[in-house]
Amino acid sequence: MSVDMRTYLAHVELANPITTAAGCASSGRELSQFFDLNRIGALVTRSITMAPRAGRPTPRMAETPSGLLNAVGLQGPGIDAFLDRELPWLAHRGVRTVVSIGGGTVNEYGALARRLTDAPGVTAVEVNLACPNIEDRGRVFARDGAAAAEVVSSVRALMRYDVPVIAKLSPDVADIVAVARACVDGGADALSMINTPVGMSIDTETLRPALAAVTGGLSGPAVRPLAVRCVWQVYAALPGVPIIGVGGVLTGRDAFELILAGACVVGVGTALFHDPYACLRILRELEELLSARGFQRLADAVGLAHHHPPGGGTRHRADVLPDPGAPGFGAAPGGSDLEESSL
Repeated sequence: MSVDMRTYLAHVELANPITTAAGCASSGRELSQFFDLNRIGALVTRSITMAPRAGRPTPRMAETPSGLLNAVGLQGPGIDAFLDRELPWLAHRGVRTVVSIGGGTVNEYGALARRLTDAPGVTAVEVNLACPNIEDRGRVFARDGAAAAEVVSSVRALMRYDVPVIAKLSPDVADIVAVARACVDGGADALSMINTPVGMSIDTETLRPALAAVTGGLSGPAVRPLAVRCVWQVYAALPGVPIIGVGGVLTGRDAFELILAGACVVGVGTALFHDPYACLRILRELEELLSARGFQRLADAVGLAHHHPPGGGTRHRADVLPDPGAPGFGAAPGGSDLEESSL
């Protein structure tokens, strides 16, 4: 039985829920050597900044049990080169492109939005809030609801009305629901979670930190339970807001778990480093899993775990399908709620 894998980021329809995660596929050229990028829901670019950046010093990456620490920094050629070379390359091929942006001030985020608003080929903009605010002693925007909302509001005000703005959230906060709510109030059309939590590793041979920057972002299977928890909590509080679930997705079953928690788009990141075909494999496994469980539409699985208590044996769609009129369940764009979406 075939499954309708279509999903929505706000009003934008995606052919399927699988995307790359920001920073894990650059701007698509490398990944396109392995498969047609139009076969996935969307490509999320690395975070684009106003000026070119060299990134942080090496060593930048360190393996950990079930994960990877990275402190690459926002390395990239800057917005001018992105608009001159990278975005046109994607647009020419018709690739649905979510442009991730990062900045050190609210004005810098706004300037990036202004440059992107009329650029052809932008499907959505993802606001990377895990950047230090140089106007607030380097405090990361994502850790303060008011600061995060100010950034989102600035970007939303300057972006074209038909381009969804996605706020990417960090798990390193006391209350991710409060930050999520602030971002939505600030104009975010969708949310992406989670960005990498901060971790550290020490090399016991050299007796020094494994990363030159000392700390870095942790990704890989180790963070998936954290991602599931964050998606679950935010979906429960804001069931009408599309969520992109990101964090430790290696298999279709991992993606299914995030969808059941409330994500309607799933980002694949670290898995691409050792398997460039991971997005296609995960999409195939997810569709097979949905079919085996009796689902005819991906939308029917989004947030489904919220509609029955924990415990019990294996269940199929017919066993757990809630009232179609329940808030946040299976509503298409234009209805009272949006089924959705993470990077």
